[in-house]
Amino acid sequence: MIAVVRLILLVLFFIISTLAGLLICLVRPFHPNNVYIFSHWYGWMSHIFGISVEVRRHEAIDPGKPYVYIANHQNNLDLFTISNGVQPRTVTIGKKSLKYIPFFGQLYWLSGNILIDRQNKSRALGAMLGAAERISRDNISVWMFPEGTRSYGRGLLPFKAGAFHIALEAKVPLVPVCMSSTHSQFKLNRWNNGKVIIELMAPLELPKEQLNIRQFAENTHLQMLQKIALLDSELGNDYTARNIAAKE
Repeated sequence: MIAVVRLILLVLFFIISTLAGLLICLVRPFHPNNVYIFSHWYGWMSHIFGISVEVRRHEAIDPGKPYVYIANHQNNLDLFTISNGVQPRTVTIGKKSLKYIPFFGQLYWLSGNILIDRQNKSRALGAMLGAAERISRDNISVWMFPEGTRSYGRGLLPFKAGAFHIALEAKVPLVPVCMSSTHSQFKLNRWNNGKVIIELMAPLELPKEQLNIRQFAENTHLQMLQKIALLDSELGNDYTARNIAAKE
């Protein structure tokens, strides 16, 4: 019964939020705070799914400054959990194909998100450089999932270098965003689906000289892996710790 009610509420939410979002975007298309507003609408749905979400933000993060946020990407539940961590004046980078999904695609595009063609490397690179330009020109932040895909319980996957190149080109710090593991945590027919912690870590400045992007990405990956393990441990979930041990 709980599952049926949740599914009905989810369908109603998608219809109402999409229509309301499109109306807002028609009034102020590509506004830098559209994504922030809509993300927190979706984040509110975590209550419907019986998930408690706590967001922690490092004191060194200045809301008035632009960053490149890099977050772990676990599963479809992220839409209703990690979206709570999206900060003001932040847009995401997504696949160009999203634009063609009826209603949602138009909302995603008009919200101000950046679309890239992953199948065409030269166009994707151009979009990445365009994102760096937008960061500087419009004083916005960019939110990315450096793994490039959902992990689906495989732990924190290796990072692609795109987010690091954008931060370097735009001359802005990176902010790692870590969310505790949610693999197998959610059950549609269970009333209480536990707690999720999202932590926005201290900004990381990319060194201006002798920078090895690949090494910097690997070091950041390790820091995020360790942080996720700490968050899991705090919640009594040893999933990430077991994942790290399996790799050693």
